[in-house]
Amino acid sequence: MVDLLRRLRGLPRRLPVELRRLLPRSVRARATFAATAVVTLALGGSSVALLAVLHANLLRTAQQAAVEQATKVVETAAVEHLPSILALHGGTSVWVVDAQGKLVAATPDLLARPAVPAPAVPAPAVPAPDVPGPIAPGVAQHPFPRPAGERPWAVGARLQGHEERMVTMSVTGPDGPLTVHANASLREVDAAGDTTGTALAVGVPGLAVLVAAVTWRVTGRALRPVEAIRAEVAEITGHDLHRRVPVPRTGDEVARLAVTVNATLDRLEDAGLRQRRFIADASHELRSPIAVLRTQLEVALAHPDPELWPELLADALEDTVRLQDLAADLLLLARLDAADPVAVELLDLDAVFAAALAARAADRVPIAAQLAHGAVVLGNRTWLTRLLTNLVDNAQRFAAGRVEVELAVRDGLVVLEVRDDGPGIPADDRERVFERFTRLDDARSRELGGAGLGLAIARDLAGHHGGTLTVEPAPVGARLVARLPRADQAEGAVG
Repeated sequence: MVDLLRRLRGLPRRLPVELRRLLPRSVRARATFAATAVVTLALGGSSVALLAVLHANLLRTAQQAAVEQATKVVETAAVEHLPSILALHGGTSVWVVDAQGKLVAATPDLLARPAVPAPAVPAPAVPAPDVPGPIAPGVAQHPFPRPAGERPWAVGARLQGHEERMVTMSVTGPDGPLTVHANASLREVDAAGDTTGTALAVGVPGLAVLVAAVTWRVTGRALRPVEAIRAEVAEITGHDLHRRVPVPRTGDEVARLAVTVNATLDRLEDAGLRQRRFIADASHELRSPIAVLRTQLEVALAHPDPELWPELLADALEDTVRLQDLAADLLLLARLDAADPVAVELLDLDAVFAAALAARAADRVPIAAQLAHGAVVLGNRTWLTRLLTNLVDNAQRFAAGRVEVELAVRDGLVVLEVRDDGPGIPADDRERVFERFTRLDDARSRELGGAGLGLAIARDLAGHHGGTLTVEPAPVGARLVARLPRADQAEGAVG
């Protein structure tokens, strides 16, 4: 069925335009056409085979009946005189002639017909087949079908237009040499074939029509939920992502399709909300430093005092750097959201993180590092360095006087922990801190230059390397833990 549907799908490309219009185009019509064609071909072939087998069996039965009746007469003629009327049963006509072709005995159905003498058939000198009963020594028996067009003894070879099968045997007994003819009519064979053929001629088209009607109805009922899903999706726009398609209770492939479509709509709605929130937050974050920078430039123009310029230029430079960092963070987030491919390599995080931390020796809050050997991952050097930098920047922003960095290998994972001795992160905010532009202490974060993107970027970087980033309980301060797969488990993890 599947192969037939595929051939029907590809057939229109190989046919002229006029014929393409005649082929079914909908799934429902193609399924109905394919099912009906398969059933029709199967029933047609089975009908032909059935008629052939039935005809062969009936012919064999008629032939066997003629042989049995002739054998009975031969067995009787071999030991005694034959009566003029042969009392046989089974519907087979039997007549016996002597060496001169004179009729010796016949079944009652032949006695009422005018007899036509038949030429004597000499008995071949071959061993007789296995015929039960006493056979006179030296008697030869030979059954053979009548040649085409030959008429049997008595009334001709066709009774009311029906073919016959004749068997001839020879025997020598008390009545002398005799020839036994047994003629089996194929009237019943023809009648059975005609009846069966008529029944099949009516039944096969009827079954084909029934299959077409059932397939059309069942396919329509099966595709009705798909049409409902299509209609609902067609009405959903960018402002209606909260709508969902109906999920049928059948639990079949259509129901799973509806669940998948709803899950896709969930992701689209979430992405749309995040995009709108991201645009609003980015606009807000960009508006503040731009407004401050404009104010500083306007003040410098309004007071052309060279003594004020160094301070104004320093403030303007600070806001420009802040704008530059924010723009870089926004571009990185856009790249992470787009899942653009990046170059990856085998990295020993011991060496990568040691070099990154050595460049921060003059930071306001000192960093105590404990880096383990063998922390090899498959990733991007710039992104993993940015992951560490964001975590350390966040810890130094809130630390009182100590930041600890620990790199270890546990349970087949590379684990990076960054701890500080600051106020810590409340349990209710341990997931919210990873949202973009989120600040738990907004005034302090703005003063220290944070835009609320560091931890969001860090989590996305860990996720793109097949890892995770979470906030975990700590006795003092905050404890952020990033877990990355080792190199032997990370192939294909970076997206």
